[in-house]
Amino acid sequence: MSDVNETPVYKRALPGPLPELDELNRFFWVSGEDGTLRFQRCGDCNHWQHPPSVICPKCLGENIAPQAVSGLATVGAVTVNHQAWTPGMTEPYVIAIVELDEQPGLHLTTNIVGIDPDKVVIGQRVKVVFEHVDDVWLPLFVPV
Repeated sequence: MSDVNETPVYKRALPGPLPELDELNRFFWVSGEDGTLRFQRCGDCNHWQHPPSVICPKCLGENIAPQAVSGLATVGAVTVNHQAWTPGMTEPYVIAIVELDEQPGLHLTTNIVGIDPDKVVIGQRVKVVFEHVDDVWLPLFVPV
């Protein structure tokens, strides 16, 4: 009989190759080293954007720099996958689109971990955690 207070541990599914770091995206993939999620923000109109770009899609300004976000988000879309698409994947696993608190429409596709996959629901509050793999810190989310 298992302890009712025992918390199951869910691991991220290895969804494939790690991202290739370049001058434009490096800040995003290494920002988790200090436990902080960062997105680009326009210094002219304050618009947050992801994925990284050289120009603001709102005002077309080029005054863009990485800035820290709270790491708090809401699950906007979710799917539970029961198929291991590549060797080494652990299933079932959750792929979700979360909307960051900083701005409506600031989305990130990620994995939700630390919860039974069938208990992840749209509207659920989550916060960022990072998994360090090689030279990247993958942003994952857990329930608040």
